[in-house]
Amino acid sequence: MQVQHDGRTVRYADGGNAGDPDDPGVVLIHGSGMNRTAWQLQTRFLAHHGYRVAALDLPGHGGSDGPPLASVEAMGDWVAGMVDALGFGSAHLVGHSMGTYVALETAKRHRQAVRSLVLLGTAAAMPVHPELLNSAMNNLSHAGGLMTSWGYSSRAHVGHHACPGFWMLGGSRALIEVSPSGALGTDMAACASYGGAVDAAASVTCGVSVILGSEDKMTPVRSAQKLLAAFDSAAGNVPAVNVTVLDGVGHMIQFEDPDRVRAGIAEALRRADRSIAADRGDR
Repeated sequence: MQVQHDGRTVRYADGGNAGDPDDPGVVLIHGSGMNRTAWQLQTRFLAHHGYRVAALDLPGHGGSDGPPLASVEAMGDWVAGMVDALGFGSAHLVGHSMGTYVALETAKRHRQAVRSLVLLGTAAAMPVHPELLNSAMNNLSHAGGLMTSWGYSSRAHVGHHACPGFWMLGGSRALIEVSPSGALGTDMAACASYGGAVDAAASVTCGVSVILGSEDKMTPVRSAQKLLAAFDSAAGNVPAVNVTVLDGVGHMIQFEDPDRVRAGIAEALRRADRSIAADRGDR
């Protein structure tokens, strides 16, 4: 699927079902150097369980016109515009890695566009190893190898793909290596320089769910604690943040454990929708 936004073509996946106009919208935001296919094991499920879905290609990624946006703040503004361009009114935002920061900034800067947040593989800060950043900035294939090596749990290094015969590390590396020139380096530089996650979390006024991997080496569970505390500090206006830690899973959560991730996202959306309905007095 595609839509025009800011004079450029944006590609997205709707899971094969446009849905009913009254269904809540869900926008899925990929991580650094990836594209909409990072959500292929979740998009169709959500689209056939009561949601209008858009797994986006960020500008300069996948099939969307570029150039890539150079800051998390600019990506947040862009996502808010996409929520409007898709006719969602407001949407649940589901983000992975860099996508969690984009979702946070959208919620901070455009509250009316955000129904709830579901954040996978997030942290208070996401510093990038100098070797990885250098490889990404110079479009070296070495970057894909480093990301996949660090991004997966030890179990995933020896198989266990949801589709028999496929290799998780090889698939992710291929996904990163077909990324348009400059996209991965721009994304990683944006993540490394972004320092607003905790402040954004403290300003959130919608429901939040966080899904982490116990073997995540890129955003370890301990590195999310300041972020989680910031959400809790804002919980006077919203329900406390819901946190799930998946055992034996690394940073590439939605690839490694698609079943539990699908179930976790679906439950987070239902919980948020129930809370919204209760606040409105719906029956």
